[in-house]
Amino acid sequence: MKSTVSFIFLVITINHLIGQQSTLNYPVTRKDDTSDRYFGMKIADPYRWLEDDNSKETEAWVNAQNAVTNEYLSKIPFRDKLKNQLADLWDYETVGTPSKYGNYYIYSKNDGKQNQSVYYIKEGEKGKEEVLIDPNLLSTDGTTSIGSMSVSKNNKYIAYAVSRSGSDWKEIMVIDLATRKKLNDNIKWVKFSGISWYKNGFYYSGYNAPEKGKEFSNKNEFHTVFYHKLGYEQNKDEMIYQDKEHPLRNHDAYVTDDERFLIISGSEGTSGNMLIAKDLTTENNNFTTLIDGFNNDSYVIDNMGDKLLIFTNYNAPNNRVIITSLRDSKEKWMDFIAEKNYVLRSVSIAGNKAFANYLKDVHSKVEIYDMNGSYLKDLRLPGIGICSGINGKKGENTAYYSFTSFIIPGTSYKLDVDQLISTLYFKPKINFNSDDFVTEQVFYKSKDGTNIPMFISYKRGLKKDGSNPCLLYGYGGFNISYTPNFDVAKTVFMMNGGIYAVANMRGGSEYGEKWHKAGMLKNKQNVFDDYIAAAEYLKTEDYTCTEKLAIHGRSNGGLLIGAVMTQRPDLAKVALPMVGVMDMLRYHKFTIGWAWVVEYGSSDKEEDFKNLIRYSPLHNLKPANYPATLILTADHDDRVVPAHSFKFAATLQKQNISDKPTLIRIDSKSGHGGGKPKSKLIEEWADIWAFTFYNLGVSIQ
Repeated sequence: MKSTVSFIFLVITINHLIGQQSTLNYPVTRKDDTSDRYFGMKIADPYRWLEDDNSKETEAWVNAQNAVTNEYLSKIPFRDKLKNQLADLWDYETVGTPSKYGNYYIYSKNDGKQNQSVYYIKEGEKGKEEVLIDPNLLSTDGTTSIGSMSVSKNNKYIAYAVSRSGSDWKEIMVIDLATRKKLNDNIKWVKFSGISWYKNGFYYSGYNAPEKGKEFSNKNEFHTVFYHKLGYEQNKDEMIYQDKEHPLRNHDAYVTDDERFLIISGSEGTSGNMLIAKDLTTENNNFTTLIDGFNNDSYVIDNMGDKLLIFTNYNAPNNRVIITSLRDSKEKWMDFIAEKNYVLRSVSIAGNKAFANYLKDVHSKVEIYDMNGSYLKDLRLPGIGICSGINGKKGENTAYYSFTSFIIPGTSYKLDVDQLISTLYFKPKINFNSDDFVTEQVFYKSKDGTNIPMFISYKRGLKKDGSNPCLLYGYGGFNISYTPNFDVAKTVFMMNGGIYAVANMRGGSEYGEKWHKAGMLKNKQNVFDDYIAAAEYLKTEDYTCTEKLAIHGRSNGGLLIGAVMTQRPDLAKVALPMVGVMDMLRYHKFTIGWAWVVEYGSSDKEEDFKNLIRYSPLHNLKPANYPATLILTADHDDRVVPAHSFKFAATLQKQNISDKPTLIRIDSKSGHGGGKPKSKLIEEWADIWAFTFYNLGVSIQ
């Protein structure tokens, strides 16, 4: 009887809250007369002052918006219950697949309660486990994380990149593996960089120190490759490569395992790169061009003597591996692994074999080749899902890989490379029974008739009667495929009766470069059409209905949600645009935004401007009945600067004529998402799910 009364009270409370939504008092956002003229068209930008993330006025606006959002969320009665569910489910031990360096084994581990995973080392596979790097000790709130790591070729040192508050800026530090002590070497203002060892030092990429106060907003220019020798101050680092004629190009350096070749990859954006290389064993200090221009994506896997193995989509939209030398032109390239009708994602070498990791209908297929490029067999995987790729080394018989899906947590396997036998290495113990859930893959038709794949995951036994809460996620861009992956936050949604759907729209790499190009530049509208068609399919097939549908995407996916909700305000009940690119006319003026011009185009060009203005979320907001919207961003996001979300929120609050809430959640000491501590993830997703369930009219008991 008591539970029934409690439930009735909960429903009454929710109904009361819904009735009060129209009384939300949003902060007054000052408008001015700022505008720009693009090819004869005047475009107003009345909230441009919000781009100044250092101003007191912007700070006051952020605090006022967060106050309204926090007050709203605090009144949702099941918010704390969702938070407890997330904390409980996230409380499980994870162990990363180890990497072997000589006699050292290095791997990450999280006991379930730690904000950041800890890196451990042991000597020998059964040696004593010792802490190598604990990021949780680097900040009191867990907002400092570890990025790329690299062990020296002699297995004496490990260099690692530290990020604070989620920023893309990194700081490189070095530890002596024998003593476990940190050296004095300290490299700052590193960004978009790997760490590649050569002799008694390493190559890295970075910028000059930015202007104080504009570290997280100024445009990044003159990306430079440096060589740092251990024991020296950073100001002594040797400049290896910089393109002084093209300030908006990025460059990354890589040295082959035998330290024979130095390869530098250069890019003008997020797709397409040139490759140059030189033989470090000769006195010739000049680079040889392997691939010029920026029309293709390529990288060097490794070398075999004077031959280089190169992964490329040159004349191969689904990718292939070629073998060549510095002396050979493209016309003399020979296939090592030829292109197939499904997509090659990566190739790694372990022992005396090459492992080709393919994506076939958005799940993994791993093919094994000998070092002459002859096919041997497929690696038997645990099921339909995603294999991380084989982590091993030339000449070593032991390798590791992990496997995951939407309903299977990441599980690690040890591989005997000679016998090609896999044994279970680590399986997490989690309060989630995969057998109680199901994932199905469907194909639906987009507006132009193109078949689009979509994964749909939910609790077994769910009735398809059109009444189920559903979250539709999408990305669709930058040649990135969104593949099956276990996500604790999404499992909480499913455990509470929700359907989690992922549409694999054009713009990604699900079906190679042709699929990517079909969703970029002038074809960007295809992505929005693919997503809208996915939502309509879910309704037509009675998975859900408009009143129970939430739409979600982050970064480029945040742009997706912004564009979709302006084109189809009636599509869903809830919209969750996260760290989204919302101002398509000015995105290229901040931090690394210029690199996205190859994907989106630039408003500086008339033809591109005419395309961008048609879908730019900020510029297509007009008076309409918009979904209940929770915009999410962070104060240290120096990739998609928070001004995108600020201006979109201010405009949406003015243009929304419905009584549905339009809120913005601005996280502090957080960035674009990478390295976010578990405590912040729990807080964030508790708020997202509380807002979503509440506005879908679903109560959590």
